[in-house]
Amino acid sequence: MAYEVELKFWVADLGILEARLNGMGTPVGPATTEIDVYFAHPARDFVQTDEAFRIRQRGAENFVTYKGPKLDRTTKTRKEIDLALPEGEAVAKSFTALFESLGFRPVGTVSKLRRKFEIDWEGRRVEGSLDEIGDLGTFAELELVVETTDQIDAAKTCIGALATELQLSKGERRSYLELLLEGRY
Repeated sequence: MAYEVELKFWVADLGILEARLNGMGTPVGPATTEIDVYFAHPARDFVQTDEAFRIRQRGAENFVTYKGPKLDRTTKTRKEIDLALPEGEAVAKSFTALFESLGFRPVGTVSKLRRKFEIDWEGRRVEGSLDEIGDLGTFAELELVVETTDQIDAAKTCIGALATELQLSKGERRSYLELLLEGRY
């Protein structure tokens, strides 16, 4: 079982951050559009349990993801199950219909323009992204995936140190969906 250890930051100018990354020898990839449709569970309130369930479309690719409750009060560390689905828009629509038939209902859509990068930091390969969220703003995410809970603290320390090096300071623990539903834009 994998655990996603993530820090997210509001970023006023993605160009400045990209220049810092390039100065560290880290290129940022091309922009891709990701569309995440989030679902409410038919028998429990994911807002109360701090869980998330979504279908993500990235180009022709599709994924279904479950995210468990956050494990601490400072990061977005949580159990994550991310499964690739067959490609194509019809597949995403079919899985949406399946979930709705099982009682799940769509509660929100997050559309983002995402540019990914990977950076070696303190002996680990940190995944990152520069995100533009319509009606919300611009963000950077830093993430490590670990297999066991005893690896979480070291992962948090690693990405925290990288955030400091990149001069990222305005942390945001809420998900993009939470921010959009709260109307904070």
